[in-house]
Amino acid sequence: MIRIAAIVWIMLATTLAGIALLVVVTVPELAKDAQFLIPIACGGAAVVAMPFSYAIARSIGKARTA
Repeated sequence: MIRIAAIVWIMLATTLAGIALLVVVTVPELAKDAQFLIPIACGGAAVVAMPFSYAIARSIGKARTA
């Protein structure tokens, strides 16, 4: 299940980091401090993706055994 979670995490973290990057770049108030906010937003997205990827991997694992 850890392998499935890792694969899901790679895709989910990339997607969430891209969304966070777009939010930082497109909101004018955030774009002023983009050089500091982009790493924070992308790192935060990678951390947020971890529990979601584990939950998705668990549901995939249950579906495979059922």
